[in-house]
Amino acid sequence: MTTPKKNKMLTHEQMVSKMLENATVKEDLTFLNKSEFVILDEILLARKAAGLTQADIAKRMKTQTPAIARLESALSTGKHSPTLHTLRRYAEALGKKLEIHLV
Repeated sequence: MTTPKKNKMLTHEQMVSKMLENATVKEDLTFLNKSEFVILDEILLARKAAGLTQADIAKRMKTQTPAIARLESALSTGKHSPTLHTLRRYAEALGKKLEIHLV
């Protein structure tokens, strides 16, 4: 009688590394990351054009300044994707509206 094979558990990093060996996955991830950077660029440009600080946005969104810093940082690192609700509130704090388009 043979013993069953044990499933080797992979860490998150190992799993991501293994998935990135697939060219299609790597290409899709690169595209998604670029999309998030476009959103970050638009957010930062709009905030600066409005002459607002992170503290100003936080006050308008009824939150704390570190939350805005985390939001902007998350978009630049790709570690967290904010919800559409959060992005909509950020846009409203700038006096703008959020639009999403499929192209």
